[in-house]
Order: sequence, then structure tokens, then C-alpha cells
Amino acid sequence: MVERNVYPIASGLKPLSGLSHPREVVRQFTPNWFAATMGTGILALALAALPFRSPGLTAVAEGLWLFNIGLFSLFIALYAARWIFFFDGACRIFGHSVVSMFFGCIPMGLATIINGFLSFGLLRWGRAAVEIAEYLWYLDAVLALICGVTIPFMMFTRQNHSIDQMTAVWLLPVVAAEVAAVSGGLLVPHLTDIPLQLSVLIACYALWACSVPLAMGILVILLLRMAVHKLPHASMAASSCLALGPIGTGALGLLVLGAASPEIFTANGLASYASGVRGMSLIGGVLLWGYGLWWAALAVLITLRYLREELPFNLGWWGYTFPLGVYAVATLQLSKMLPIAAFAVFGAFLVAALAVLWLIVGTRTVWGAWKGDLFVSPCLKDDAKSPDSSSGQIRVLG
Repeated sequence: MVERNVYPIASGLKPLSGLSHPREVVRQFTPNWFAATMGTGILALALAALPFRSPGLTAVAEGLWLFNIGLFSLFIALYAARWIFFFDGACRIFGHSVVSMFFGCIPMGLATIINGFLSFGLLRWGRAAVEIAEYLWYLDAVLALICGVTIPFMMFTRQNHSIDQMTAVWLLPVVAAEVAAVSGGLLVPHLTDIPLQLSVLIACYALWACSVPLAMGILVILLLRMAVHKLPHASMAASSCLALGPIGTGALGLLVLGAASPEIFTANGLASYASGVRGMSLIGGVLLWGYGLWWAALAVLITLRYLREELPFNLGWWGYTFPLGVYAVATLQLSKMLPIAAFAVFGAFLVAALAVLWLIVGTRTVWGAWKGDLFVSPCLKDDAKSPDSSSGQIRVLG
């Protein structure tokens, strides 16, 4: 009897005990793991954006950024290995109506690393950090555009979707472009070529436009879906927070681009537009920030509603981190541009909440990865049925 009780404990301590073979880590690896790099990266950037600085806090923020580089590199290696050794299984993702959305997490995770080169790398490596960030940004912008165009195209042509099965994960491939726009806005003041500065700035505004209007349209559909069909399954609970992502990123993009525009426009003989662009960007950023307050309140209420039920852990919990983090950074950016102390206080509160969430989700992710329970590819489990079935959605974030 004692042996029977001890065996489950011992097997739980054994690494990858939930998998039939260690190679399943590669075979079952999916892009939703990159949501962890988004959450880790945005926490590092949010800590660096706080109005108060200390050597310890800066060291923690930089350490998280360096850790995130390692994490992103590991995930790239694992996902590349899946395409090399399990090509047929990897290809099935394109027909899956939910897992395919997580391709957008790859450029968004990379964007947090690019921003870190500008926040932390400048002090360590000088101009070399800017050059690295510049080339990575070109790659990131291309990947974001590819995700933002090809995934919706596959939604229109290869995948089966219905309003009752729709969730906020539809936002993921679309939002990547505006995240790249923010990174470009942070990069452009560090470029030395004046005409290139203007080109990159305009490209960032175009990236913003390729994302934010589409995301706002998706949010309208999401609102209708929840009113008519109510909340999705508890396994998709974290998707309730995803709506805050494009709103916070859209606001941050306007604020960052608006701050960079006057000097660049003036240097390129467009001084007459300089003050107007800055003013409109500030007003637009405030309006989006206010819109985000509504979705943030709704996300809190929805999460509390889910907590009344059994809330299963899955990788989707990382969906709580990046939207909250980018909204916090947008709030702190407003505190620098407006003489209203409440923005700084509220922004610091959001960063503290983000840190707590990151610790909770990170701890459970490490434990789930150790046991192997989180390595689940719904594309492989849906061989005998439609990839768009409700069971496919329920397991997608596992």
C-alpha cells in the first residue's frame, strides 16, 4: 500500500514523466511556448520603465532580459528541430484554427529582445547594440507582416471558423505588426542616417496601421461573440486579457512614434508637420489608453467569474502577462509626457501585479515542463476529427 502511494510521487519528480519518450518534447512543441518569452520580456522592459531606479531593480530587469534571450533561443532551436525531424506533423499547424494563431508570438517575443538591446545593451555594448537591434528589427518587421497576412489568408481559405468558437486568440497574428512598430519607434532615434530615420519612422506608422484597425474590428466581433454565445471554455480563460494587448500596444506605439517624429520630421525638411504629429499622437494614445481601461475592468471581472470554477493551468496563462505589461508601459509613458502623478502610481501598481503574475505563471510552467504535461500539440491529437472542433480548442493551450 505504501509503495502504491509513493510511486505517483516518485514518477512526478521524474523529468518528462508525462511523455512516452523525451523526443515528444520536440514532436509536440508548438509556437504558443513563445508566449512565455513575451511575458518575460515585457516584465524586464516594464521594470526598466519604472519612474524610480535602483541598482538592484536594474540588475533584475537586465537579468530577465538576458534570460529571455536564452529562452527565446532555446524555443527557436526546439521548434526548428520539429520542422526538421517531424516535418509532416509540423505542417498540420496551418490547418488548425487555433494553434496557427500563435505564430504571431514569435515576432512579438523577438520584439521584446530588440527593445532590451536599446534599454540595456546600449550601456554594455554601445553602438554595437544599436546595430544588432536594427538588423533584428528588419527581421521582426518582415515576420510580423508575414504572420499578419498569411494567417488571416489561411483563415479565409483553409481553416474552418465559427463565431461560437471564436476567441481573442484571433488577435495574435494581427497584433505582431504594431508590436514591431513600437520597437521601430524606440530604434529610430538611435539611427545616424537621417533619411533612413524618416523611412523607418514611416514604415512604423504603416506597421501600426496594418494592425490596430484590424484588431479593433476583431474586438467588435469578440464583443458580439461573448454577448451571444457567452464566455468560452475555462481552458481559454486567459484569452479574456488578450484584448488589452492591441489597445495597450496601439497606445504605446502612438506615444513612442509621436515622441520621435518632431526631430526626424524637422531634420528632413518637414518641420510644419512636427508639432501636429506629436499632439495627435498624444491625444490618440490617451484615447486608446482610456479604451483599455474598459477592457481591463472586463478582463478582471471575467477572470473572477472563471475562478468560481476549476481553472486548469495551461500555457495560455501567459496571455495574462504581455497585455498587462504593455498596458503598464503605456501608462508609464503617459506619466512621462503628462504632469499627472496618477499615471506613475497606477503604472507602478500594474508592474507590481505583472511581477506577481509572472512568478505564478512561471513557476507553474517550469513544473509543467518538468513533468512534460505542457508539451501537447493539438494538431497531432486531431487526426481523427476536425481540427476546429471544440475539443481542439480546449487542448490548444495545454
